[in-house]
Amino acid sequence: MNSQFKPSEQQLFREDISEYVAQLQLHMALQARNLVPHLKEVNDPRKQLLQETQATIEKLVSRQISK
Repeated sequence: MNSQFKPSEQQLFREDISEYVAQLQLHMALQARNLVPHLKEVNDPRKQLLQETQATIEKLVSRQISK
């Protein structure tokens, strides 16, 4: 499949795919966040840890660079 493109076209194709994958990952992370119940009370250390972990994972997924 790659042999039918010129090197500059291959680079653009990779960038387009990378952009699409990044957008899809962000969309999926936001959708997953909507499926998890919101934590109203942060007094419980377990709930606070869960909330922080979810936020960290969402950040990592949304910033992931596909190669």
